[in-house]
Amino acid sequence: MKTPYKNIYSILKLNRFIVLTVIIGAALTATISVVMVIKLHNESVNNAFVVNSNGSVIPIKMVSQMENLKVETMAHLELFHTYFYNIDASNYKKNLEKALWLGNSSVDGLYRQKKADGVYNRLIQYSLIQKVLSIESIIDLQNEPYVFETKTIFEINRGTITDTYELITTGKLIHVERNFPNNTHGLLITDFFENTLKKITNEN
Repeated sequence: MKTPYKNIYSILKLNRFIVLTVIIGAALTATISVVMVIKLHNESVNNAFVVNSNGSVIPIKMVSQMENLKVETMAHLELFHTYFYNIDASNYKKNLEKALWLGNSSVDGLYRQKKADGVYNRLIQYSLIQKVLSIESIIDLQNEPYVFETKTIFEINRGTITDTYELITTGKLIHVERNFPNNTHGLLITDFFENTLKKITNEN
């Protein structure tokens, strides 16, 4: 009895199916591989790392956030100290009102104490001009609340006499909701305290 031959067209159709399956599978594998490589590359770029001075590895994104935080905290402190101490008879009410938006009850308490002591009355009575010359702050941004120390150099013009002073203030900064235009940095000064005030003498 003779073995029947298989239909040649059926064999070719099966071979073509197998070839197409292999090609499609290879194409899918290659596509998935490319997508995975691109995704891995993007994640590597977005989560690149740097090594800081003490050897710790920090994501670049975090470094960028820290840099932004430093800029904002410095700007907030400079703005507050300018409003609170750069005053004269014509602008002190407006400036102090702006300064009070940037701090909590510790700032308000100091303002009320100065008012009770007659600081602002003397400003008006003697037409004093208190001008801020420089503001330098040191801030610890490792943990919130952020502890700061600020050195403010200002002068008081009494007409014929101008005296220069150095004021050291300390406090902490916490995050709050941004309030435009009253508190654009979204930070609030707490535990504010005037530590030392000394007169600067010019020695020739």
